[in-house]
Formats: sequence, structure tokens, C-alpha cells
Amino acid sequence: MIDLASSAQGTVAERHAARRAALACMITLAVVLGIGRFAFTPLLPLMLHGSALGQPQIDIQHGGWLASANYAGYFVGAVTCAALRVAPARMVRAGLVATVLLTLAMGVTSQFWLWAVVRFIAGAVSAWTFVFASQWGLRRLTELGAHGWSGVIYTGPGVGIVGTGLLVSAAGSYGATVGWIGFGLIAAVLSIVVWPVFWTAPGGASLATGGAITAARQSSPAAGHHASTNHAWHRADAFWLILLYGVPGFGYIITATFLPVIARHALPGSSWPDLFWPMFGAALIVGALLAARLPAHWDNRTLLAGCYMLQAAGIALGIVWPTAGGFSLGSILIGLPFTAITLFAMREARRLLGDEAAGLMGYATAAYGVGQIVGPLVAAPIAEHTGSFSPALWLAAGTLLLGAAGLIIVAHMPRGRGGMPDCGCN
Repeated sequence: MIDLASSAQGTVAERHAARRAALACMITLAVVLGIGRFAFTPLLPLMLHGSALGQPQIDIQHGGWLASANYAGYFVGAVTCAALRVAPARMVRAGLVATVLLTLAMGVTSQFWLWAVVRFIAGAVSAWTFVFASQWGLRRLTELGAHGWSGVIYTGPGVGIVGTGLLVSAAGSYGATVGWIGFGLIAAVLSIVVWPVFWTAPGGASLATGGAITAARQSSPAAGHHASTNHAWHRADAFWLILLYGVPGFGYIITATFLPVIARHALPGSSWPDLFWPMFGAALIVGALLAARLPAHWDNRTLLAGCYMLQAAGIALGIVWPTAGGFSLGSILIGLPFTAITLFAMREARRLLGDEAAGLMGYATAAYGVGQIVGPLVAAPIAEHTGSFSPALWLAAGTLLLGAAGLIIVAHMPRGRGGMPDCGCN
């Protein structure tokens, strides 16, 4: 009876620990991505009309440069993840503090060059924190045998997108300066809430010894199928993961950049276009939760291919059915797999490298960042030459379908599930 009682208490404690870890990572991503990165989207229209409230104002060109600075920072942050030798929990705490300060800085400064520097650094910080929070959270859930909670982690960006979008809609009359300061204060409160979770290593060990303890646990047979037996980096698998993970970055950013413009042109005077961003975020939350409920033994790359096809369908809907219904359903189909894509890609990275996956996660995230940078640069000339955004959107949809086909091919290569001998490369 004593053993049974102890086992039951242990199970309850593990469930509590899994829930606590997943929610902490979710809030972290809501702060560093939903606020630190994506709050710029709903606040940009207010920044464009700041003079009406006696606040700093920019034009659309400078707004685009600020967005590009953030994309560039995100890319640099993702590329440098592999070089960082920092405990994941410490990196997460640093990222939260930096996000609070950088968000507040957007509200207390007015010089464009300072804004550009802040947005660049914010992009780098969001990439670093995203990768290390993913690494910390997925490792902790693997230890606890609670893979189902992993979807909760990746609802964070959606929670942030919905929250920032609705708050700006409700309080937009106060202007962008108040918005940035308000979001900075909200980020501070949320960071304080999750701070204790990241103060110690998983399992309550000190930061100095936590890494060794969790590495030992991760190497046990019960650690889960996500880590390969020897944490070997299978170069071919890693290469295709990095390359094909850049595809949704390209497809998503073309849609996110140009579809709102098309929607406003197709629905003049309608309030619907203002709802597509929160609608996208809400679908993102649902998709992340549903993704985590899928059987854990399903191939991550096949799941990614299905996500790519959903996003391609969402893009196509906005072209062939340019109504409130078409854009709404399209936003939902694009949002549903948005962070599910990230979840499956990060799981695949951990399958290949286990606890050493931060570098591969960073390179994959960098590829996604390249897709975001390249997308508008390719789409804008096409739209200018043809006089329509439709060819650019069809290009985005077609690229996603090609990426899906590539993933299916790679998933059926015999080396993908450990059939090949260890290449010995780390």
C-alpha cells in the first residue's frame, strides 16, 4: 500500500511538474514572440498616424525597414544559437528581461535609428529565447513522459498575437507610445510569474549540476523516441530538415505581408480585415493543442508535409474566394498549422540530436528566417510587374506544396529512422 501511495503521489507530482513547465514555456513564448516580436504588427498603423496624437510618426517605408530589421535580427539570433554555451534556463531568463526592456524602449524613444537597433536586437533575442525555451521545455516533458503537453508550449505565440491584437483594437485611441509601454509592463508581470520555474534546472537541481542530471536521465531508455540512440547528427536528415523548414517561412511571410492589403482592397470599408490577425492567432492556439494530441510515433516529417498542404490551401482560398468568408477560412487554415510546424520540426531536431539539439534548432530557425526575408523580396517585383498579388500568392502556395512533396520523399528514405549506421559526426 505504501508503494502504491508513493507511486500515485509521484504521478500527481509529475503531472503538476509537466503542467507547470509547459505553461511557463507558453508564457515565455507569448512574451518574447507575441509581444517582443509580433506586437509591432497591430501597433504599426498607430505608429503611421502618430502625429494625430502628438506622438512620433513614421511612414510606411520606414515601417517596412523596422520590420526588416527585426527579421534580420531574428535570422542572426537563430544562426548564432549553435555558438551559445549558456544553460537553457539562464538564456530564457535573460531573454525575458531583455524583451521587457526592449519593448519599453520602443515607447520611451522616438529616434528612428534607435527604433531600428531595438527591433534588430528584439529579433535576435526572440530567436535565442525561442530555441532555448523549446529545448528546455521539450527536454523537461520528455523526462516526465508528458509529450502531450508539448502543444501547450507552442500556443504561446498565438496567445500573444490574440492578446496584442485585441488590446490594440480596444485601446488604440491612446496611441503607439502608450501601447509599447503598456505591453512592456504586461511583459514584466508575465516574466515575474514564470521566473521561479526557470530559476532552477528541471527536477529542482542547481543550475551547476542540472545539466549533468538531465543528460543522464535523457540517455535512459525511458527518455522517449525523440532522441537518437547516440545523439548522432545524421547529416542528410539534418540538411533536409533545415532546408525544408525554410519553406513555410517563405510561404507564410508572403501571405502575412500582402494578404491584408488584398483583403482591404476586396472589402473596402469593412471591419473584417482588422479581425484576420486575431483570427490567425486563435487558430494557431487550437492547432498547437491539436498537434500535440497526435500519436507520438507518427513521423514528424509526414506531419510537417500535412501542415504545409493546409497552409497552401489557406493561401489559395484568399485568391479564389476573395470575400470575408474566404479570407476568414484562409486565415484559419494558415494559422492552424503555424506553430504545429514548429513543434514537429523541433521534435525532429530532438530525435536526431537529443539534448544537443539547440544548434540544429537554431540552424532550422535560421532557414525559416531566410524564408521570411526572401519572401517579400521575391513577391514585390512579381506584383509590380503583373499588377496583381495573385501570382506571388500562388508562388507561395506552390512552394509549400513542393516542400510537402520533399518532406514525404525524405520521410521514406531508409536512413531516416535509424536504419543507417552512426555517421560519427557531432
